[in-house]
Amino acid sequence: MALFLDLSAIQSVPTANLNRDDLGSPKTVRYGNAPRIRVSSQSWKRVIRHGVEQDLGEKAARTRLVPVRVRQALERAGWPGDLAEFAGSQVAASAGKKGIGTEGEGHTSVLLFLPESGLEELVALCVEHRESLEGNLGKKKPGQVLPADRVAEILKRRTASISLLGRMLAELPGANVDGAAQVAHAFTTHAAEPQRDYFTAVDDWLGEADTGSGHLNTSEFSAGVFYRYATVNITDLLTNLDGDVKAARTVLGSFAEHFLLSLPQAKKNSTAPHTIPDLAYLAVRTQRPLSLAAAFEAPVKDSDGGFARTSRAALAAYAHQLNRLTGDRHRPFHGHASVTDDTTDLAPLGVAHDSFYDLIDAAMAAAMTAAGESA
Repeated sequence: MALFLDLSAIQSVPTANLNRDDLGSPKTVRYGNAPRIRVSSQSWKRVIRHGVEQDLGEKAARTRLVPVRVRQALERAGWPGDLAEFAGSQVAASAGKKGIGTEGEGHTSVLLFLPESGLEELVALCVEHRESLEGNLGKKKPGQVLPADRVAEILKRRTASISLLGRMLAELPGANVDGAAQVAHAFTTHAAEPQRDYFTAVDDWLGEADTGSGHLNTSEFSAGVFYRYATVNITDLLTNLDGDVKAARTVLGSFAEHFLLSLPQAKKNSTAPHTIPDLAYLAVRTQRPLSLAAAFEAPVKDSDGGFARTSRAALAAYAHQLNRLTGDRHRPFHGHASVTDDTTDLAPLGVAHDSFYDLIDAAMAAAMTAAGESA
């Protein structure tokens, strides 16, 4: 039996540019024939990942710079530059049967995702095989100098965040990890478009008689109420963690907390948009995940000049319809935590909890009980 944790949130974000396109404008999407502001899943997922890794104390790096960092570490240890560079390139060339390609400046041709501790192990492996590296330095086709199985073992190693979010590395058999978490693009519950901001910067050393600014330009920003959604396949997470229920609960709880409390950091110094959700809704499901995004296919209209209250009401009303259509089946738990709102009936969102943490604890208890029953 598959087991899922669904997470939904309604969050009001003031003036910000959380996620920019290639021209520096806030990303957008058209949904329900209305323009919306969008924040990509990748943008929000990255800050969630960093939070989870900090909680668990096991950082991972998504990077193309492994050969470069190996070279730099060896140079600091006193290796000649040409030998250190060759050793770094061999880390990529010796991975698996065919190796991993490199490009200009020694970068790997693909992004690697590995525990940061793996860098020290790769450096130690080069030190262990220094004699072989020296003997092959300068050869036109040195082949694989480092032991391929040991390089591959290091590059394939997992952390909890890799088990949670997955890893795609087709160049190295056995390195792929199917991620247990899926994160949707956030979008505004109402019609919204980017707005232009004309700004100037004053040159502090201009004389009193000088007028004008030292710099002027325009930028774009947005504001709105967002619907956010993610789901975690708890069954897959347990598989990735070799059945460790305690570890799964820790990882799942950390993911839920950072899903609710994290915020992409783009332009934070000039906008400081540090809000948290007005409403969080968590559900444990045993058949399939269910997003409530369709609650906002028709963009909500303002209520008393704003969209937050109407968005909470729309989410609850749509949840009521989903509960009816699904017969309230295959859902061992659902509950919510929200700002005080006496005008909106949130009963379709399950039991009310005072805080996000109470809600997460209740969801974790229900999820682990269901996981035990499933096992």
